[in-house]
Amino acid sequence: MLFSEQNYRRGANFGSIEVICGSMFSGKTEELLRRLKRAQIARLKIEIFKPKTDTRYDETAVVSHDSNSIPSTPVETSSAILLLNADTQVVGIDEAQFFDEDLPDVCNKLAQKGIRVIVAGLDMDFTGKPFGPIPALMAIAELVTKVNAVCVCCGSPAVYSYRTVANSNKFLLGEKESYEPRCRHCFHLGDE
Repeated sequence: MLFSEQNYRRGANFGSIEVICGSMFSGKTEELLRRLKRAQIARLKIEIFKPKTDTRYDETAVVSHDSNSIPSTPVETSSAILLLNADTQVVGIDEAQFFDEDLPDVCNKLAQKGIRVIVAGLDMDFTGKPFGPIPALMAIAELVTKVNAVCVCCGSPAVYSYRTVANSNKFLLGEKESYEPRCRHCFHLGDE
């Protein structure tokens, strides 16, 4: 069941965890921003966090590939998210795959306090393996939304982020110069 903004406005005291996941260029951040803007329209108090290491578009704002943005607080560790304002009703977290393995516990603590937590991030790394804390978050979430990109090779739904540059580091911040969305078939063709 999706917990609506109306339940919060009526003073219901329950929290939830929502996960938005998928490949690069699939619209994860765009969907996160959409949900947060709806919460703002409902006059809910929101706070947004992102990893301090993600400075691709902006030092502090969460920015989508479409250049939509919302101010956020960059943090070093997931535990810093717990230092939010006491009256916060909705927490948004972008690029969650770059956070430490404590993020699911942090999200659980927030939800137990009655906060709606909306998390966006890659569910798989460039090798097609589960990425960071996202799989654990998916397991405990009330709602998981997997969004697809479009495969640049064949036009099919893409769920993989194919790295186009020679770099074996698990964490490589990049955009279209380093990654492209691919379907299962085209992702594995690239390995041959």
